Amino acid sequence: MLDRNRTGLVIVDVQGRLAEMMHESEAMHASLKVLIKGAKVLGMPILWVEQNPDKLGETSPEIAELLAESLKIEKYTFSGCGETVFVRAVEETRVHTWLVAGIESHICVYQTVREMIEWGRKVEVVTDCVSSRTATNRELGLQRMAQAGAKMTSVEMCLFELLRDCRAPEFKEILQLVK
Repeated sequence: MLDRNRTGLVIVDVQGRLAEMMHESEAMHASLKVLIKGAKVLGMPILWVEQNPDKLGETSPEIAELLAESLKIEKYTFSGCGETVFVRAVEETRVHTWLVAGIESHICVYQTVREMIEWGRKVEVVTDCVSSRTATNRELGLQRMAQAGAKMTSVEMCLFELLRDCRAPEFKEILQLVK
């Protein structure tokens, strides 16, 4: 079970025109907004990475606005784990389990998840918050991450798992987000 005191969120490369080209892009963006808002309500650490922003552009404005208070990390390796700043940030949070979302599921998300698992971190991929340009590559990325040991979850599943109890003070706010 996810524990909000030991779980963080990583958002990978939801940038520029590429983000708009993703399979079911609008649905992914809507789910990402709910996930990020929920993580903030629950007080979870959030890291976000941008792949070569000079070439790919900035994070989608509606996502960047929600992430403004979180640590943004520029990267040039496909895996976030290839960047020292990312590695340091993960270690400094002292969080062992990470929810991961973003694009593209078969490249940057896959490589980040794979390396985080190799470090000994637990990873859950938020399936309604990841995509690739094609449905085939999205599914392949999800399959390979699962084979590597990642668990699969959804926005609602992980938020209610983190919440655990309808008497929690954040329950009504989380409920409003998923409605």
